[in-house]
Amino acid sequence: MIHRTATDTLLRLARGFPILAITGPRQTGKTTLARATFPGKPYLSLEDPDLRDLAEADPRGLLARYPTGAILDEVQRVPRLLSYLQTQVDAAPQPGAFVLTGSQQLEFSSALTQSLAGRVGLVNLLPFSMGELQGAGRLPEDLDDLLWRGLYPPLYDRDLAPGDWYSAYVSTFVERDLRQLLAVRDLSAFQRFVRLCAARVGQLLNLSSLATDCGITHPTAGAWLSVLEASHMLFLLRPHHRNFNKRLVKTPKLYFNDPGLAAWLLGIRDARQMGFHASRGALFENLVYLECLKARLHAGLPPDLYFWRDSAGLEVDLLREQGGTLHPIEIKSGQTLASDFFDGLRRWSALAERPEAESWLVYGGEHALHRGTTAIIPWRDLPGALERPHPNAPIG
Repeated sequence: MIHRTATDTLLRLARGFPILAITGPRQTGKTTLARATFPGKPYLSLEDPDLRDLAEADPRGLLARYPTGAILDEVQRVPRLLSYLQTQVDAAPQPGAFVLTGSQQLEFSSALTQSLAGRVGLVNLLPFSMGELQGAGRLPEDLDDLLWRGLYPPLYDRDLAPGDWYSAYVSTFVERDLRQLLAVRDLSAFQRFVRLCAARVGQLLNLSSLATDCGITHPTAGAWLSVLEASHMLFLLRPHHRNFNKRLVKTPKLYFNDPGLAAWLLGIRDARQMGFHASRGALFENLVYLECLKARLHAGLPPDLYFWRDSAGLEVDLLREQGGTLHPIEIKSGQTLASDFFDGLRRWSALAERPEAESWLVYGGEHALHRGTTAIIPWRDLPGALERPHPNAPIG
């Protein structure tokens, strides 16, 4: 099993919360993580119809069988169980007693908020990080292969072709779960909408354009996008709100939860095709954003990620907030450095009045360098850079 960095977070939270919850999209390894982190706990899957019927009919009796706790998998299947769980842990609080997992983000999050506020430690689990694969010796050697394959766990623990797996994943998760959640009548329109979102990875969100291109109304596009975001299939990266006395873009940018999933939706079917595809740079940007996001979420921390763009089009792809300080990151997929790669970083540093602040340029090349206050980080070195205690710590 590939070690997940969220393991340490769960163990830390288990010392203070009676209930732990692992949320996230389907097939990100939530069940595996829960069982590996707490191997001594009884395991109950509420996907089992018999167990689900028992939980519905006699929730108090079911929980009474496990006075010291258990792992309850896919607990959103029986949301009323959470109210009885609240009563049990309030009567006999034990740190780390129950571990819950749930894939349907909207239902699960709503149930947690209503029933277990203040009693639950939460970890949002996304697909493998590059660092997790690197630690296991499983990180692809070629960047195009990584962008095409993605980082979903089943592609690294089973003998599966990415195209076969993504086809099945989209059919079950997107076309079944999300369609039912939204009560979508026109499946073809919903499929087209998801693919149009993939074509806009790394771009400023234009909901009117999405709606027009898909042939749906603006409110429908907004509702579909909200559910895709709430299910963590895609993310909206918000611009930073500080006013630099310039007109700033206030529209979010769109990213998927995995570059491989976005690549499949774009029709990219092998790594060779990835190397020449027009969306390669956007998918690399998606990869780097996700690595920064996973480093935060898997540690149980808020994302605290933004981007910055002025009215002239100068942009910093990512701003990481750490210790109350913003650290700018520029992302370029090419292997050859160009002087204009640094324009956005220089402009942001000048407006922020932080000329000595260290920035990062993450690129698709192989050599770690420094240019002034900018650390130039090869894509393969990004996991190590994210593990540094402070962005200004020396690299390598």
